[in-house]
Amino acid sequence: MLAAINPLYSLSGLVVGLLVGFTGVGGGSLMTPLLVLLFGIHPSTAVGTDLLYAGLTKISGTAVHSLHGTVDWRIVRRLASGSAPAAALTLLALAYFGHSSAAANHVITVTLGFALLLTAVTLILRKWLISYYGRLLEGASERRIAQFTVVLGALLGVLVTVSSVGAGALGVTALIMLYPKLPAVRIVGSDIAHAVPLTLIAGAGHWMIGSVDFSLLASLLIGSVPGIAIGSHFAAKVPDRVLRPLMAGTLALVGGRLVA
Repeated sequence: MLAAINPLYSLSGLVVGLLVGFTGVGGGSLMTPLLVLLFGIHPSTAVGTDLLYAGLTKISGTAVHSLHGTVDWRIVRRLASGSAPAAALTLLALAYFGHSSAAANHVITVTLGFALLLTAVTLILRKWLISYYGRLLEGASERRIAQFTVVLGALLGVLVTVSSVGAGALGVTALIMLYPKLPAVRIVGSDIAHAVPLTLIAGAGHWMIGSVDFSLLASLLIGSVPGIAIGSHFAAKVPDRVLRPLMAGTLALVGGRLVA
């Protein structure tokens, strides 16, 4: 295994880990396009490997949030009841059409590009989106909120399985709209907890259809684990007004290149 470790991949994992720790933006928004555009990794392999990578790195975060009581398991169950079957059906579709076919490659690349553009827009307009749609959802019944949460889970299940992007910035923003009275830390904790089963199910499915590179996975983890820890430690010292537009601009440029 040591011989299979690629220092460049580990360095990339370190850089992405630092950015995730600084900004809180999901690693899929950064790692998958980096693997596709910089290293020329096949899109399906990049997505499948990144999904398992995300699932493994979020387990420790879920454990910490759970110990601190900052996970709303009711929300996690609602999201998972939509995302798990959606992820399974998406995996069946990828397996049927061939994960390495030209058509699947095009669908994954374009979906990834649009997901990055949507994430960039969400980062820039998050406050407006929360304010506007929060007012529209104000007064909705608990049953209706539960239904919307299941639908949100299903949408995330498809998006994450195809592109590995969406469970971070998009999921958190939507949950804040649906549960405006819930403390932000519980929203984040619930989103991270839901991302673990979703990414592991989707990642395991990609493994079964042959689109996971375990040498690549090990190389990324070696760099990203310390990177996330370091980035999280210094996150408070980096102005959000600087990082958020910079991150949004980067995602928009990369997403535009993938879609074009």
